[in-house]
Amino acid sequence: MQLFKYGEFSIMITRTVSAFLTPIVREIDKYRRNPWSAQLQLFHTFVKAGCNTCFGGEHHFDAIRSIADFQRLVPISEYDGLLPYVERIRQGERQVLWNTPVRWLAKSSGTTVGKSKFIPITREVLQRCHYKASRIVIALYLHQYPKSKMLSGKSLTLGGSVNAGNNGILSGDLSAILIKNTPWYAEWKRAPRRDTAVIADFETKIARIAAETAKQHVTSFAGVPSWNMMLIKKVIEVAGKSNLIDVWRDLELFIHGGVNFEPYREQYRALIPSDAMHYMETYNASEGFFAVQDDPADPAMLLLPHTDVFYEFIPMSKLDEARQGKIIPDTLETVRTGINYAMVITTSGGLWRYLVGDTVRFTSLTPHKIKITGRTRHFINAFGEELIIDNADNALQKACMQTGAAVTDYTVAPVFMDNTAKGAHEWIVEFAIPPADAGHFADLLDAALCAENSDYEAKRTNNSALRRLILHVAPTGTFYEWMRRRNKLGGQHKVPRLSNTRNIVDELLTML
Repeated sequence: MQLFKYGEFSIMITRTVSAFLTPIVREIDKYRRNPWSAQLQLFHTFVKAGCNTCFGGEHHFDAIRSIADFQRLVPISEYDGLLPYVERIRQGERQVLWNTPVRWLAKSSGTTVGKSKFIPITREVLQRCHYKASRIVIALYLHQYPKSKMLSGKSLTLGGSVNAGNNGILSGDLSAILIKNTPWYAEWKRAPRRDTAVIADFETKIARIAAETAKQHVTSFAGVPSWNMMLIKKVIEVAGKSNLIDVWRDLELFIHGGVNFEPYREQYRALIPSDAMHYMETYNASEGFFAVQDDPADPAMLLLPHTDVFYEFIPMSKLDEARQGKIIPDTLETVRTGINYAMVITTSGGLWRYLVGDTVRFTSLTPHKIKITGRTRHFINAFGEELIIDNADNALQKACMQTGAAVTDYTVAPVFMDNTAKGAHEWIVEFAIPPADAGHFADLLDAALCAENSDYEAKRTNNSALRRLILHVAPTGTFYEWMRRRNKLGGQHKVPRLSNTRNIVDELLTML
């Protein structure tokens, strides 16, 4: 019997799985054209389920007949509003937020300095949101690249850890919860071993994963760019190679999310020197899987209207009014492009009109595509400049392109006015490739910020309210050490980019 050649066998696997996933691609096309039908269906399903919960009883779900009723009777909440219900769940009470059991709590800090949040995870949100969206990612990728060899090898995931809790409820990083519940038929294609993937100590985990996978056939990996950068460097070191393609010759896909990938793109290209390497952004949080990049030529992500999330959007300029119930948020039926929105979600995990904390901007309405612009609490507006993370990321990228520099991490805070000097923004930046002249880099960055943000430019004109930014170049490893001291390594922990206070910057300055 003649054996298939390796390449032919890989293509056969891809074609077989692609055929199985064809209905998913068709469904995506359907909801590209008519996302509102999916949203309406989810809305009615959620309200019906919510009627049989403590939360639904308190908020008169039996009187909800329309989205207008829902918005009138159910207040927008943040984690502090959710916390009393989470505590009841942790004490073993049932049907508090959702009408089926909560078996897991996804631990998410949101920031490196804030308290941990515990997001309820039900079987529905696992299956109909996170795993369903994961299948969408694979379906879209194979549809785009029908000759892919990705399925011939393993997919590496840098996960978190899970801890036992009270009343049989487990808590931990969402990635670890997903690994723990990976279907049997997918487990054989995942690396590393499950017990390795959920090791609690991050540095031990990195070393063990590198040792275990350096000799395996890995074709894709997924996770946060900053933490995965550490992992792939360790894999290259353990394998004794000069780049990752020399270790995993058929590597072709990195599915990334969590932070803006652009500051890391050139570093990844250097570590993975292959024209066959692809990068796909996803918007996957503890609260839900919201969007995926469906076109390699378009950095915006397709919002998924049918993965068990009902969406509302509040213009950031009206967020305080919305919190007080004075304005009605937009839905997918009424959103507009070019507006910086705070995103509000309702899910089958029992999150009711929950302000997730991220801000997005629609770049298209046919279909609905978004770009993450920042966080509702991470911005600088000390002088009326309204600087958001999107502005800072874009300006930093421009300065890097002009100087050949590459950034590892950064954070920014205001320098407040006093009797002797105007205000300023103070940047602490750690470079993978530092600029030859830090002063010139700061000039370029300041000019790029003016180009990105007209309010910043107005405050900088003639130094009316702001003087030129202050730049500190942090030694290699500064942010890693700062995170390590706070037990915030790995998982979904991120360095806060912008802050209206000086707490983070002042701490870091003591380490420079």
